[in-house]
Amino acid sequence: MSDNCLFCKIVRGEIPSRKVYEDEEVIAFHDIHPVAPVHFMLVPKLHLVSLLDAEEAHAALLGKMLVLAPRLAREQGLENGFRTVINSGKGGGQEIFHLHIHVIGGGNIPPMVKRD
Repeated sequence: MSDNCLFCKIVRGEIPSRKVYEDEEVIAFHDIHPVAPVHFMLVPKLHLVSLLDAEEAHAALLGKMLVLAPRLAREQGLENGFRTVINSGKGGGQEIFHLHIHVIGGGNIPPMVKRD
């Protein structure tokens, strides 16, 4: 874990969060600035900066997180679908440099890419 990482502080319990799920490898909690009625994040407890830093050794953890996403989304009432977003690196819009998967849904979710 990183001493100054916001998500590592949440993992350690130093910063409170509205938890959706937690086990020995992963924590999920509601985003403090939601963009939809349901917006939570899946975060590995292992400090991994971004998907750009993922290696073969992280495959099981990443797979676990992707399998958890629909289960937790359903538990949060997203029966008709949801969006997952992983921002990777500064150029990909990442703001907190600890890998996380946004799970977003409910209401009217606009398209990710505006088409003509």
